[in-house]
Amino acid sequence: MRHLLAMMSTLLLLSAFSAASNAVPRTAFVHLFEWQWDDIASECENFLGPKGFAAVQVSPPQKSVSGSQWWTRYQPVSYAIEGRSGSRAQFASMVSRCKAAGVDIYVDAVINHMAAWDRSFPEVPYGPNDFHNCTDDINYGDAWSIQNCDLVGLNDLKTESDYVRGKIADYMNDLIGLGVAGFRIDAAKHMPAADINAIKSRLNGNPYIFQEVIGAGGEPIQAADYTWVGDVTEFNFTNTIGHYFKLRGPLKEISNIGSWSGWLSSDNAITFVANHDNQRQNTDNTITHKDGSNANNMAHVFTLGWPYGYPKIMSSYDWSDHDQGPPAQGASSCGNGWLCEHRSRPIANMVGFRNNTAAYWGVTDYWDNGNHQMAWGRGGLGFVVLNMEGSNLNRSFQTGMPAGTYCDIIHGDFDYSAGTCSGPTITVDGSGNAAFNVYYRNAAAIHAGAKVGVPCPECGGNAGGETGGGSGGSSGGGSSAVDVSFTCHNGYTYWGQSVYVVGNTGELGSWDPAQARKLDPAAYPTWSGSVDMPANTDVEWKCLKREEANPAAGVEWQSGSNNQFNTSTNSSPTAAF
Repeated sequence: MRHLLAMMSTLLLLSAFSAASNAVPRTAFVHLFEWQWDDIASECENFLGPKGFAAVQVSPPQKSVSGSQWWTRYQPVSYAIEGRSGSRAQFASMVSRCKAAGVDIYVDAVINHMAAWDRSFPEVPYGPNDFHNCTDDINYGDAWSIQNCDLVGLNDLKTESDYVRGKIADYMNDLIGLGVAGFRIDAAKHMPAADINAIKSRLNGNPYIFQEVIGAGGEPIQAADYTWVGDVTEFNFTNTIGHYFKLRGPLKEISNIGSWSGWLSSDNAITFVANHDNQRQNTDNTITHKDGSNANNMAHVFTLGWPYGYPKIMSSYDWSDHDQGPPAQGASSCGNGWLCEHRSRPIANMVGFRNNTAAYWGVTDYWDNGNHQMAWGRGGLGFVVLNMEGSNLNRSFQTGMPAGTYCDIIHGDFDYSAGTCSGPTITVDGSGNAAFNVYYRNAAAIHAGAKVGVPCPECGGNAGGETGGGSGGSSGGGSSAVDVSFTCHNGYTYWGQSVYVVGNTGELGSWDPAQARKLDPAAYPTWSGSVDMPANTDVEWKCLKREEANPAAGVEWQSGSNNQFNTSTNSSPTAAF
């Protein structure tokens, strides 16, 4: 079995934690898309390590063609470690700092092709004889064409060549020497699995390998053809999540996820709600931050709460067109175009849920209402209630958990060192029953590591607990309050309708319009008001119009992406309709 602290993709029906450590395993990783190396290092130290993330997938580090577009990173011109994210020295420092925080680095390895130049790359060096000579459009009904013709005009490497394999292995071993723990093999479908395995056999140590294979129905090359080499991206998962969390079918159907014909087994599957390609190219079927109804958060609650695969969380930036590259300013503070979805409380805290329930790789005490409400347990180690209906869910569930008071980690942060919760709690009685009141388009979750009054440092991301300082750190139960003054401009309303502030925290109603905080129209059409909030807390929020007497009527949301700020760096957030 793979080392539990590095990855959990082979977790299947585990019955005990690693005997080598009392700490819970790390079972999910994040793709910090287009982040700079220095910012990733800081994020590992201040957020990812304390929150229990296993690893970071980083953008391709090798030298590539010039240009601001994101896809230039996937057009290499050499294997030198230099580019938009930083220098070789900064890369090495990042790997070292992340490893010290308990977080591994996975490199997105572009080894199928080189850039669309002539077939000469003297810095490697590669010449014309190191490439296939098929410039025809790829015929996806023909395996030879898929694996020998140029992918969108990019020069296809002759990966069956001993020389080419050696150069690729040298590049990957260079990264391993810098401390890299694993690789995503980009465009693996366009290389025979035997070629990838031959390159893998030349690598030092035992790096983690997962391969990008988009297996479309009826094509000759499928994801299952690559599982003997390493784990594989399960695109059935992202497509299915998109379908059901856009409410195009009863949500309860996803309880069958992973069991349908043609799906990878859990121990081979990399699962994800979205990746950097399909969130731009397949938006109609992919859940992203642009979807309303808290869909992105709730899709991740399911992904991290359901025992299937090794989840990858997409953390991206806002874009207005397909080709748009990252914001000029680094992502260290989030905002300024950087979305930092991984910092959203429901997503970040569900990583802890997955870590603390990994010892029981199954589902117990399952319930659904026949439509868009689900609840399930994890063998007495955790319990999740997911409500994607249009009305609140008030119900008592058999959780199978020991009696006690637990932190609802969707709406509060648990301080593992102090045993305190910054948000609402849920009490389990002596029979294992608990009452849940879950807003519509929302969730609740509890786990054994977040029991109020029971400190459990080993249940968090490190011995120091989950409340470490720095940007993005959880507030913890004992943090001081901050008086935050919200302002919403252009709030034109009709009689009986008012402007409110609503967001991802309990203080802002957890995205429930009925629980939103009303603002004051003294400077109409500008509305403002103050809310006491925990210090050093990342907040997503929006201005909202609704009728005072009927919260479900006259609802108008501020358009665009969620507003974001940290309560310790901005006490006067402003937005407009």
